[in-house]
Amino acid sequence: MICLFSLLVVWSLFVSQCSGGCSEVDSMTEAVAGGGFLLGCISCKKREEVSARATVDWHFKPVGEEEFRHIFHYDHPTADILHGDFSDRLEWYGTRDSDIQMGAIYIHNVTFNDTGTYRCTIHRTLLLSQYDQHVTVEKEVELSVVTVANRELTAVISEIMMYVLIVVLQLWLIVILIYCYKKISEENEARDARKALKAQAELLESKDSCDGVQLE
Repeated sequence: MICLFSLLVVWSLFVSQCSGGCSEVDSMTEAVAGGGFLLGCISCKKREEVSARATVDWHFKPVGEEEFRHIFHYDHPTADILHGDFSDRLEWYGTRDSDIQMGAIYIHNVTFNDTGTYRCTIHRTLLLSQYDQHVTVEKEVELSVVTVANRELTAVISEIMMYVLIVVLQLWLIVILIYCYKKISEENEARDARKALKAQAELLESKDSCDGVQLE
């Protein structure tokens, strides 16, 4: 039973690394000129069982300016690019139904003029049984555009820790398997020994019975 529980624990840890529900992960903040970039925007519902409908708006404020420009609007299934500077360069990469939790957009052919602040606004209506509840969530991304990509220190540390965790879990799994194998082997040997002793006792009992018959 201990072996089974330990194996289930290890398996659950692996599964938790690979899959799960909605998780609010921050967007990356550095893009390479000439390439593409995913602007992340995630807002998880507090209660998954509640149906909802949402729309998403993206605004952009270039470096040195004070006002935001409305550049993108998504209302499933329609996606509209609203500013000429981003014409044919924005693509919806978020949830593809009306119950939006991920409002990401992808920028094609990034330029240095794309440096600035991006604001994602999710307007969500929770469809409750008694009434509808309206919730607005705003998230901002400070994007910088560079010539060559630089790996952030936090990303490197996170990647190293992920590999360390995987190695540790694998070693733990091997130790548990060895322990379980030895335990099962010992139980089998003990069972065989008990069977041998029982057979020997039955043989001696049978021999004593035969001796008693001959004495009569």
